[in-house]
Amino acid sequence: MPAEEGAYKKNGEPKKYDPDFKGPIQNRGCTDIICCIFFIVAIVGYIAVGILAWTHGDPRKVIYPTDSMGQYCGQGNLEKKPLLFYFNMMKCASPMVLLEFQCPTPQVCVEKCPNRTMTLVKAVLNPFDWKEYKPFCREDPGQKPVTQILQEKLCPAYLISSKPFLQRCFPSLGKKGEVITVGDQETFNDGKTTRNAKDLVAGMKNATIVMEGRQVAMKIFEDYTKSWYWILICLLIAVVLSLIFIVLLRYLAGIMVWVMIIMVIAVIAYGIAHCSVKYVNMKDSAGSNITLQQLGFQPDFSVYLHIRQTWLAFIIILAILELIIILLLIFLRNRIRIAVELIKEASRAIGYVMSSLFYPIFTFFLLTIVIAYWGVTAVFLSTSSEPVYKVFNETECSYARQTCIPENYSLSAMKKDCPQSECLFAFYGGETPYHKYLIVLQFYNVFLFFWCANFVTALGQMTLAGAFASYYWALKKPDHIPAFPLCASLGRSLRYHTGSLAFGSLILAIVQIIRVLLEYIDHKLKGAENKFAKFLLCCLKCCFWCLEKFIKFINRNAYIMVAIYGKNFCRSASDAFMLLMRNVIRVVVLDKVTDFILFLGKLLIVGLVGIFAFFFFSGQTDAFKGAAPSLHYYWVPILTVLVGSYLIAHGFFSVYAMCVDTLFLCFLEDLERNDGSPEQPYLMSDNLLNVLKKKNQAN
Repeated sequence: MPAEEGAYKKNGEPKKYDPDFKGPIQNRGCTDIICCIFFIVAIVGYIAVGILAWTHGDPRKVIYPTDSMGQYCGQGNLEKKPLLFYFNMMKCASPMVLLEFQCPTPQVCVEKCPNRTMTLVKAVLNPFDWKEYKPFCREDPGQKPVTQILQEKLCPAYLISSKPFLQRCFPSLGKKGEVITVGDQETFNDGKTTRNAKDLVAGMKNATIVMEGRQVAMKIFEDYTKSWYWILICLLIAVVLSLIFIVLLRYLAGIMVWVMIIMVIAVIAYGIAHCSVKYVNMKDSAGSNITLQQLGFQPDFSVYLHIRQTWLAFIIILAILELIIILLLIFLRNRIRIAVELIKEASRAIGYVMSSLFYPIFTFFLLTIVIAYWGVTAVFLSTSSEPVYKVFNETECSYARQTCIPENYSLSAMKKDCPQSECLFAFYGGETPYHKYLIVLQFYNVFLFFWCANFVTALGQMTLAGAFASYYWALKKPDHIPAFPLCASLGRSLRYHTGSLAFGSLILAIVQIIRVLLEYIDHKLKGAENKFAKFLLCCLKCCFWCLEKFIKFINRNAYIMVAIYGKNFCRSASDAFMLLMRNVIRVVVLDKVTDFILFLGKLLIVGLVGIFAFFFFSGQTDAFKGAAPSLHYYWVPILTVLVGSYLIAHGFFSVYAMCVDTLFLCFLEDLERNDGSPEQPYLMSDNLLNVLKKKNQAN
């Protein structure tokens, strides 16, 4: 007894019996008012940042190529000229291209790419050739001699047969055996000398590196436009499966839990068998025995499915997952019975508060607004800079890379000192205070995104907790349950506890933004050789990951206590933590086993929908070959379906998880407040009392 009393004192005093306590307190006051005011001010500032970004931003800068004057090809006056043409592609071989995303050569928007290889010297002598040549000039040279045209860089010194690629004109390179050709010729004339076609390769390589990311993004976007209808159907299947599981859990909780467990094991076993068959069948296939390291990164992920090592990796991952699940089930088989009773109790609670099943839709709607606002603001902020022009020169020049004004550059001292230099569009930036603090505004945008997203999640947790607590503490169910428990709980949360929600969300947002900064630093130090710095950074990332998980756990239980008692965030977090510490064995064994069972349910839904999506979009089944759309990357819709299915299943099962956590805290308090006597009866169900080996005494 003394040791037990010492443990109780160490983890706080247990709750005493209160005859007036009948669930969530109605007469409560506002909590954490200072944080509420701070949050409102931050939101007003966030709206101001959005308005500022939308005023200055222009998303076209990341969509359309720009010429040497910063004009958008295919837009406005250049609507009929969607392609970008480089005067001298070989200048793109400069390493500065990869740093400044701009070739040190004049660029013009053109209607079509040149289909012939010719030089300026020869073109001006033939009216037909000159008519074909002039559209690639920056301006009409009139009757100026060739030397003056080249000196003023009004027209390119030569044209090369090209093809459009990523809205840019690139030379049509080919091969004759091992020899690189352009326009079926091994050489071309650049207006001065005869050059080998291979000299163009370096320039094209640098220019395409800058654009490859955009190419993949455009292909992915195109795949979405072709497959969005089928993706929605797959997600609708996930919704239907989730609803079926929730309804079945309501009436057949015990059977459904074991069915879920067996089906998860069966789905993973099928995955292992399917991968094993693929691995064996590829044994004699040509090129299937190369390693993933030899193949390297490929934007087309379907290439990896033709390699045996990929399927071997799938087999190993699935086998380890299967082994872990089976071992956990063996060791926790007795505790699963208790968890099943807790899920049954949660099913009864949800049965009385059916509207709670649809609350995740409201949360999802709010999160969609937050994510959309953050994404749009980020794009407008990143494109709100002004065009910056710099001096580009083929040879050494004291003014190289300095800013310039293109309108009067030909008369400037820079042009006189460096006659071969050009004032070209370099990038988007600016010298105003707004442009100087763009990085600060981007940081504020990211931070407020985390804060608002966490606030929306916290609001959902507190609202559900208040509704389910109303069910648990009702002495006579359903007579003593409020008429609209979910709406009443939502009203209390917003009216009295916006400050507490903002406080908990702020703490979590600070930890998350620190993790983002650590990831950024880690990305910057990838090429560093300092082993100690890498080790320290790895430790910090691990520590903050653990801290984030711990804060999420504390916040979740603190919101439950705020919903019930109406106290401030810190007091509620302390009370919840002490209550859990006084029952730490039950927390580890009972609550976490329940979470594991619900996780298996999510895993089962994702697995079933994922298998269907794989066979449909990959076209590996004859039944779907006619219906499946033709895609660049069939993994795009499959990954989208997997992520979407998990989010949908998580949304529905999160109601169960929140219900279980709320009922768990309530029945821990029930055990401390009451003793089962006629004056202080337990409020939990008879089945739960039997599992816990307790009972209410008869009157």
